[in-house]
Amino acid sequence: MNSPTLELKKIVKTYKQGGQTLEVLREVDLDIEAGEIIALVGPSGSGKSTLLQIAGLLDRPTAGDIYLNGQNCSKLNDAMRTSLRSDYLGFVYQYHNLLADFDATENVMLPQLIAGAKPKEAKERAQWLLKRLGLEKRFTHRPAELSGGEQQRVAIARALANAPKLLLADEPTGNLDPKTSEIVFAELLSIVKETGLSALIATHNLDLAERMDRKVKLENGKLIDMRAKVFVPEANFY
Repeated sequence: MNSPTLELKKIVKTYKQGGQTLEVLREVDLDIEAGEIIALVGPSGSGKSTLLQIAGLLDRPTAGDIYLNGQNCSKLNDAMRTSLRSDYLGFVYQYHNLLADFDATENVMLPQLIAGAKPKEAKERAQWLLKRLGLEKRFTHRPAELSGGEQQRVAIARALANAPKLLLADEPTGNLDPKTSEIVFAELLSIVKETGLSALIATHNLDLAERMDRKVKLENGKLIDMRAKVFVPEANFY
Protein backbone atom coordinates (compact mmCIF):
# COMPACT_ATOMS: atom_id res chain seq x y z
CA MET A 1 0.00 0.00 0.00
CA ASN A 2 1.41 3.39 -0.98
CA SER A 3 2.17 5.93 1.73
CA PRO A 4 0.16 9.16 1.83
CA THR A 5 1.71 12.05 -0.07
CA LEU A 6 1.76 14.07 3.16
CA GLU A 7 1.31 13.06 6.79
CA LEU A 8 1.37 15.51 9.66
CA LYS A 9 1.43 13.86 13.08
CA LYS A 10 0.78 15.75 16.31
CA ILE A 11 2.16 19.02 14.94
CA VAL A 12 2.58 21.71 17.58
CA LYS A 13 3.79 25.24 16.87
CA THR A 14 4.35 27.76 19.64
CA TYR A 15 5.90 31.23 19.77
CA LYS A 16 7.21 33.20 22.71
CA GLN A 17 5.44 36.53 23.05
CA GLY A 18 6.70 38.60 25.92
CA GLY A 19 6.55 36.33 28.94
CA GLN A 20 3.83 34.14 27.44
CA THR A 21 3.72 31.19 25.06
CA LEU A 22 1.40 31.56 22.07
CA GLU A 23 0.14 28.17 20.84
CA VAL A 24 -0.69 28.47 17.12
CA LEU A 25 -1.04 24.76 16.24
CA ARG A 26 -2.14 22.17 18.80
CA GLU A 27 -1.38 18.54 17.90
CA VAL A 28 -2.52 18.81 14.30
CA ASP A 29 -2.94 15.55 12.38
CA LEU A 30 -3.47 15.46 8.61
CA ASP A 31 -3.10 12.85 5.87
CA ILE A 32 -3.30 13.65 2.15
CA GLU A 33 -3.54 10.72 -0.24
CA ALA A 34 -2.15 10.68 -3.78
CA GLY A 35 -4.37 12.70 -6.10
CA GLU A 36 -6.40 14.23 -3.27
CA ILE A 37 -7.19 17.95 -3.21
CA ILE A 38 -7.90 19.36 0.24
CA ALA A 39 -9.23 22.81 1.12
CA LEU A 40 -7.72 24.38 4.25
CA VAL A 41 -10.14 26.92 5.70
CA GLY A 42 -10.29 29.00 8.85
CA PRO A 43 -10.40 32.63 9.95
CA SER A 44 -7.50 35.03 9.47
CA GLY A 45 -4.83 34.39 12.08
CA SER A 46 -5.91 30.78 12.65
CA GLY A 47 -2.53 29.41 11.51
CA LYS A 48 -3.22 28.32 7.93
CA SER A 49 -0.03 29.90 6.57
CA THR A 50 1.97 28.48 9.47
CA LEU A 51 0.65 25.00 8.74
CA LEU A 52 1.53 25.32 5.05
CA GLN A 53 5.03 26.56 5.90
CA ILE A 54 5.59 23.53 8.13
CA ALA A 55 4.14 21.10 5.58
CA GLY A 56 6.42 22.65 2.95
CA LEU A 57 9.54 22.28 5.12
CA LEU A 58 9.98 26.06 5.24
CA ASP A 59 9.48 26.14 9.00
CA ARG A 60 10.03 23.59 11.75
CA PRO A 61 7.33 22.59 14.22
CA THR A 62 7.86 22.89 17.94
CA ALA A 63 6.83 19.23 18.19
CA GLY A 64 5.45 16.53 15.92
CA ASP A 65 6.50 14.79 12.72
CA ILE A 66 6.19 15.52 8.99
CA TYR A 67 6.19 12.65 6.51
CA LEU A 68 6.47 13.06 2.74
CA ASN A 69 5.72 9.84 0.86
CA GLY A 70 6.48 7.88 4.04
CA GLN A 71 9.80 9.61 4.78
CA ASN A 72 10.09 11.34 8.14
CA CYS A 73 11.42 14.81 7.32
CA SER A 74 11.28 16.31 10.80
CA LYS A 75 14.98 15.96 11.59
CA LEU A 76 16.49 16.42 8.13
CA ASN A 77 19.21 19.06 7.80
CA ASP A 78 18.62 22.22 5.81
CA ALA A 79 20.33 20.94 2.65
CA MET A 80 18.17 17.82 2.56
CA ARG A 81 15.03 19.84 3.20
CA THR A 82 15.92 22.19 0.34
CA SER A 83 16.46 19.22 -1.98
CA LEU A 84 13.09 17.71 -1.04
CA ARG A 85 11.32 21.03 -1.60
CA SER A 86 12.81 21.22 -5.10
CA ASP A 87 11.95 17.64 -6.04
CA TYR A 88 8.70 16.95 -4.24
CA LEU A 89 6.87 20.20 -3.53
CA GLY A 90 5.34 23.07 -5.48
CA PHE A 91 4.28 26.38 -3.91
CA VAL A 92 1.75 29.02 -4.96
CA TYR A 93 1.22 32.15 -2.90
CA GLN A 94 -1.31 34.99 -2.89
CA TYR A 95 1.28 37.24 -4.56
CA HIS A 96 2.96 35.80 -7.63
CA ASN A 97 6.60 36.80 -6.83
CA LEU A 98 7.64 36.49 -10.47
CA LEU A 99 11.05 37.76 -11.55
CA ALA A 100 10.45 41.09 -13.26
CA ASP A 101 13.36 40.86 -15.73
CA PHE A 102 12.30 37.46 -17.10
CA ASP A 103 9.41 36.70 -19.41
CA ALA A 104 6.71 34.12 -18.66
CA THR A 105 8.57 31.25 -20.30
CA GLU A 106 11.82 32.09 -18.52
CA ASN A 107 10.11 32.35 -15.13
CA VAL A 108 8.77 28.81 -15.56
CA MET A 109 12.05 27.50 -16.98
CA LEU A 110 14.16 28.76 -14.09
CA PRO A 111 13.25 26.15 -11.41
CA GLN A 112 13.78 23.41 -13.99
CA LEU A 113 17.22 24.72 -14.92
CA ILE A 114 18.17 24.93 -11.24
CA ALA A 115 17.11 21.29 -10.88
CA GLY A 116 19.37 20.31 -13.79
CA ALA A 117 17.01 20.19 -16.76
CA LYS A 118 18.36 20.91 -20.24
CA PRO A 119 17.29 24.32 -21.63
CA LYS A 120 15.39 22.83 -24.58
CA GLU A 121 13.41 20.46 -22.35
CA ALA A 122 12.79 23.18 -19.77
CA LYS A 123 11.44 25.53 -22.43
CA GLU A 124 9.18 22.86 -23.91
CA ARG A 125 7.67 22.01 -20.51
CA ALA A 126 7.35 25.69 -19.55
CA GLN A 127 5.43 26.49 -22.70
CA TRP A 128 3.29 23.35 -22.40
CA LEU A 129 2.26 24.43 -18.90
CA LEU A 130 1.64 28.03 -19.95
CA LYS A 131 -0.44 26.87 -22.90
CA ARG A 132 -2.37 24.50 -20.65
CA LEU A 133 -3.21 27.54 -18.49
CA GLY A 134 -4.38 29.60 -21.45
CA LEU A 135 -1.23 31.70 -21.87
CA GLU A 136 -0.04 30.57 -25.29
CA LYS A 137 -0.03 34.21 -26.46
CA ARG A 138 1.99 35.40 -23.45
CA PHE A 139 5.17 33.29 -23.70
CA THR A 140 7.46 36.31 -24.18
CA HIS A 141 5.63 38.81 -21.97
CA ARG A 142 7.28 40.02 -18.77
CA PRO A 143 5.24 40.24 -15.55
CA ALA A 144 4.59 43.99 -15.93
CA GLU A 145 2.94 43.25 -19.29
CA LEU A 146 0.55 40.70 -17.80
CA SER A 147 -2.72 41.14 -15.92
CA GLY A 148 -3.01 40.02 -12.31
CA GLY A 149 -4.75 36.80 -13.32
CA GLU A 150 -2.14 36.08 -15.98
CA GLN A 151 0.68 36.67 -13.50
CA GLN A 152 -0.89 34.21 -11.07
CA ARG A 153 -1.27 31.61 -13.83
CA VAL A 154 2.44 31.96 -14.61
CA ALA A 155 3.11 31.44 -10.89
CA ILE A 156 1.01 28.26 -10.97
CA ALA A 157 2.94 27.01 -14.01
CA ARG A 158 6.20 27.75 -12.19
CA ALA A 159 4.99 25.78 -9.15
CA LEU A 160 4.28 22.80 -11.40
CA ALA A 161 7.46 23.11 -13.46
CA ASN A 162 9.37 20.32 -11.71
CA ALA A 163 6.38 17.95 -11.64
CA PRO A 164 5.92 17.97 -7.84
CA LYS A 165 3.96 15.31 -5.99
CA LEU A 166 2.37 17.85 -3.64
CA LEU A 167 1.16 21.38 -4.34
CA LEU A 168 0.82 23.79 -1.42
CA ALA A 169 -1.16 26.94 -2.19
CA ASP A 170 -1.74 29.84 0.22
CA GLU A 171 -4.76 31.89 -0.88
CA PRO A 172 -3.75 31.50 -4.56
CA THR A 173 -6.66 33.63 -5.80
CA GLY A 174 -6.97 35.93 -2.78
CA ASN A 175 -5.47 38.92 -4.58
CA LEU A 176 -7.78 38.69 -7.61
CA ASP A 177 -11.23 40.06 -8.37
CA PRO A 178 -14.08 37.50 -8.15
CA LYS A 179 -14.38 36.85 -11.90
CA THR A 180 -10.62 36.43 -12.41
CA SER A 181 -10.42 34.35 -9.22
CA GLU A 182 -13.00 31.93 -10.61
CA ILE A 183 -11.15 31.56 -13.92
CA VAL A 184 -7.74 31.03 -12.31
CA PHE A 185 -9.09 28.61 -9.70
CA ALA A 186 -10.91 26.53 -12.32
CA GLU A 187 -7.68 26.27 -14.32
CA LEU A 188 -5.68 25.38 -11.19
CA LEU A 189 -8.15 22.67 -10.16
CA SER A 190 -8.27 21.28 -13.67
CA ILE A 191 -4.52 20.95 -14.12
CA VAL A 192 -4.08 19.49 -10.63
CA LYS A 193 -6.69 16.83 -11.46
CA GLU A 194 -5.11 16.20 -14.85
CA THR A 195 -1.61 15.70 -13.50
CA GLY A 196 -2.75 13.58 -10.54
CA LEU A 197 -0.78 15.39 -7.86
CA SER A 198 -2.02 16.05 -4.33
CA ALA A 199 -2.83 19.56 -3.17
CA LEU A 200 -3.44 21.46 0.06
CA ILE A 201 -5.04 24.80 -0.76
CA ALA A 202 -5.73 27.46 1.87
CA THR A 203 -8.63 29.70 0.97
CA HIS A 204 -11.14 32.08 2.52
CA ASN A 205 -13.52 31.41 -0.36
CA LEU A 206 -15.93 28.74 0.85
CA ASP A 207 -17.49 28.37 -2.61
CA LEU A 208 -14.07 27.36 -3.97
CA ALA A 209 -13.46 25.10 -0.96
CA GLU A 210 -16.68 23.19 -1.70
CA ARG A 211 -15.27 22.16 -5.08
CA MET A 212 -12.31 20.31 -3.61
CA ASP A 213 -12.32 16.68 -2.49
CA ARG A 214 -12.66 17.55 1.19
CA LYS A 215 -12.22 20.38 3.66
CA VAL A 216 -10.25 20.73 6.87
CA LYS A 217 -10.69 23.69 9.19
CA LEU A 218 -8.25 25.29 11.60
CA GLU A 219 -9.99 26.55 14.70
CA ASN A 220 -8.32 27.53 17.98
CA GLY A 221 -5.15 25.75 16.90
CA LYS A 222 -6.90 22.43 16.25
CA LEU A 223 -7.60 20.91 12.83
CA ILE A 224 -11.17 19.76 12.24
CA ASP A 225 -11.63 17.26 9.41
CA MET A 226 -14.89 18.00 7.62
CA ARG A 227 -15.36 14.63 5.96
CA ALA A 228 -18.32 15.47 3.72
CA LYS A 229 -16.95 14.61 0.30
CA VAL A 230 -17.83 16.78 -2.66
CA PHE A 231 -18.14 15.28 -6.13
CA VAL A 232 -15.85 16.99 -8.63
CA PRO A 233 -16.67 15.90 -12.20
CA GLU A 234 -13.82 14.74 -14.38
CA ALA A 235 -12.78 17.44 -16.83
CA ASN A 236 -12.56 16.63 -20.51
CA PHE A 237 -8.94 17.13 -21.54
CA TYR A 238 -9.21 15.74 -25.04
